[in-house]
Amino acid sequence: MPATNHSSATPPGPRATASGKKPADRKRPKSPAPKPPGPAPVTGRIPVLDVRPVVQHGRRPAKAVTGESFEVSATVFREGHDAVAANVVLRDPAGRPGPWTPMRELAPGTDRWGATVTAGAPGRWTYTVEAWADPLTTWHHHAGIKIPAGIDTELVLEEGARLYERAAAGVPGARRQRVLEAAHALRDEERPAAWRLAKALRPEVRDVLARYPLRELVTASDPMPLLVER
Repeated sequence: MPATNHSSATPPGPRATASGKKPADRKRPKSPAPKPPGPAPVTGRIPVLDVRPVVQHGRRPAKAVTGESFEVSATVFREGHDAVAANVVLRDPAGRPGPWTPMRELAPGTDRWGATVTAGAPGRWTYTVEAWADPLTTWHHHAGIKIPAGIDTELVLEEGARLYERAAAGVPGARRQRVLEAAHALRDEERPAAWRLAKALRPEVRDVLARYPLRELVTASDPMPLLVER
């Protein structure tokens, strides 16, 4: 905040006029109130660090030509054992986001994620990395351990059914029904637990959820500039 200079001298009082009356006090213009500091940067619960490509810490844009594919990578991690995932969002020169591209872990255990994206029309684009908690993948892992072992079977299956119902809310069109059918199968107490789990893990259901995942605690990186040239 810029410093404000103050005079140490005491300002003189108003002088008496010939009539002995003091002139009315003149209102002094007030100094503008200092602006409150802007909001401090907030670090999400899932850090997104070291986004690349980057030129001069983002002060200058990375460059690509129309139709060129290049890799965007970032370090993404989360404390604990719950699953995490990430994706890249490209925004065109008008600021419109395109379909997001899922990222993959480049090497197991390194927390380094990457995805290949393709530059569009010429202009000044941006790209952002989004990291998020993946509760369904976490549940798949736990269910794959507990259901065969007969541990908290009904509780685990009910948890899965609720997650699938939440995920279905974000799935458009007829594909939503596949996810709801999986939730119904998880609650079908007339069937063995292993059968119920297998119905929820069918490839056609997992394909839908891979395209429309249930995302929690989404944390976005700063937008990085990208100059697309002819």
